[in-house]
Parts: sequence; structure tokens; C-alpha cells
Amino acid sequence: MQLSRKSDYALRAVMHLAGLPKGQLASIGAVAEAQSIPREFLAKILKDLTWAGILVSFQGVTGGYRLARAPKDVTFLDVIEAMDGPVTLNLCVVNPKNCDHSKNCTIREFWLKEQEHFVRVLSKANFQKYKAVSKKK
Repeated sequence: MQLSRKSDYALRAVMHLAGLPKGQLASIGAVAEAQSIPREFLAKILKDLTWAGILVSFQGVTGGYRLARAPKDVTFLDVIEAMDGPVTLNLCVVNPKNCDHSKNCTIREFWLKEQEHFVRVLSKANFQKYKAVSKKK
């Protein structure tokens, strides 16, 4: 299993914004440069994060982005699901009808348990703990 590039960039963008002083805005360009994310791709990601209620955007010359809520209230799960939809380790976890072997499957229980564990871990990881360290100039 591998995290999508979109989710990886989204996590890095939110991490960057979480590291800013409260209320400070960051432009797309500033986030793109600081996190080495292609600007055009980042613009789409930030739009999706805003739509999901994770970020707030401000238009205009002095506009930019900031977190919509405190860093402690934004989890890795929030960001990943905003980018890629629900996290699933295996199709049978979502719907056993997706697998021809579900009636006699001995490992579905394993996937269910690991799914719960993985989602729990992602929902406990927040951006209060994982935020970018601002560079002093």
C-alpha cells in the first residue's frame, strides 16, 4: 500500500500551514516553494482541502490560506480522506461482496482488524504534533 502523491502533498501543505503563527496566511507560491510541491498541482489540492473544511482561503493580493481549525483538530485521516476518499486496506473491508472468496475467507478478519487499527492511528495523528518548523532568517 502506498499513499497517493496527492495525499502526500496535501499532508505536507497542511503541515506547513500548521507551523505558521496563528492567523497568518500563506500563498500558494510560499507553500509550493517551502514544500517542493508543483504549484499547479498544489492549487488543486488546496482547493480540495478548502472544500473539505480543512483550510480557509482568502482572495486578493494579500490573500492566502490558513487552517480552518486548530492544528490539534486536524488529523492525518481528515487530510487523506479529503484527497482520496475513505481509507481502505482491502476491498473486502468495505464490502465482502467485492470478493468471490468472502464466504470462506480466513483472512478477512485480519483485514478488518488492521483496517480499524490503521484508521485509529491516522485519526490520532494531528498537526499540533506534526507541523513544520518555521525557518528563522
